[in-house]
Amino acid sequence: MDFAPRRPARQPRENIVPMINVVFLLLVFFVMTAQIAPPDPFDIAPPEAGEAPPPEAPDILFVAADGQLARAGLTGDAALGGIVAGQALTLRADRALPAGDLARLLARLAALGVTDAALVTQVRP
Repeated sequence: MDFAPRRPARQPRENIVPMINVVFLLLVFFVMTAQIAPPDPFDIAPPEAGEAPPPEAPDILFVAADGQLARAGLTGDAALGGIVAGQALTLRADRALPAGDLARLLARLAALGVTDAALVTQVRP
């Protein structure tokens, strides 16, 4: 006969492997579905404005301070080649770009059929 005190039954340990699997599946899902934005072709310092900027259209034309153009991996006049008439266009122009150069660019865009162009600005603090 055994008169030793009985040990209490051990509670089974929680298995956290399913939770780790779910976390890794979510991580893989978000990595696979995320879009990595390509870097801007050159540094742009947008002009300041008193209101919030309009939402950006998917087609973006970058304009450097010296008037250099870039869009969808193309530079110079080739950047204007694939612009679709009637499609919204977002201009990201440097604040040092002279207003006359911007006006001439807008006239060229109007001749290409651009009717909706939005200039990205920076809100003053």
